[in-house]
Amino acid sequence: MDTKMFTTLTFSKAEPGVGLVTMNRQERLNAINPAMVQDFETLFAALAQDETIRVLILTGAGRGFCSGADLSDVTDYRQTEVFTDPECYLRLGQERYGRLVLGLRAIPQPVIAAVNGPAAGAGFCLALASDVRFASPGAYFIASFINIGLSAGELGTTYLLPRLVGLARAAEILYTGRKVPAEEAERMGLVNRIVAAESLLETALVCARQMIAKSPGGLRLTKRALDRNVDAQSLQEAVDFENRNQALMVFSGEFFKLIQAFAKQPEKQ
Repeated sequence: MDTKMFTTLTFSKAEPGVGLVTMNRQERLNAINPAMVQDFETLFAALAQDETIRVLILTGAGRGFCSGADLSDVTDYRQTEVFTDPECYLRLGQERYGRLVLGLRAIPQPVIAAVNGPAAGAGFCLALASDVRFASPGAYFIASFINIGLSAGELGTTYLLPRLVGLARAAEILYTGRKVPAEEAERMGLVNRIVAAESLLETALVCARQMIAKSPGGLRLTKRALDRNVDAQSLQEAVDFENRNQALMVFSGEFFKLIQAFAKQPEKQ
């Protein structure tokens, strides 16, 4: 992947098989503007075709993860065709930003969010859409949309958040637009673990190494199964999809080689 293709993100291979994407607009606490939306679109398209990257780590530069959409752009942006009428805004603005979350879920790589500071608005949504979340002690989360006169239902919050923390907790967070500090986020299951700021990326890398030690197909199909079966209409439907994946992996993966250690009879004492 050509790292020069981005203006608001930096991309590197942290280790073989592990991509590290850093949102890099430090002067705006990594707020998302149209250029960053374009960079993410380019990134997702590249990752969909890049089988050398098997796990993705997402973080922010400087003191924050992502402060959401860059509201400083709205006054100038309002003069463009995006705000001509509701249909244009829906098509050219809202739906394009919404595809950030859809794109993050659609890439085949599991995503680990290393939340190094505030994750607000759209930044909160990117953290929610990640598969695993580690946070520094100073991190916090805000579904800030309702605080600026919008619905709190934005970029998948009303879908993803209840599935992580339950409907009652999600409702309180979304209705109030309050700050959720890292310790509370860990208690409610919003983040997997709090780690010291200086250890955050290494913790993400340790998790990524455990993932890439598994078969590539196994990782990809596990992500697909989690995405699909969270909304399965029945246990039977979920099991049918799992059965299909397992049949594929038995004959296309390393199953027969890897089970040899388990198949050996224990030596007689």
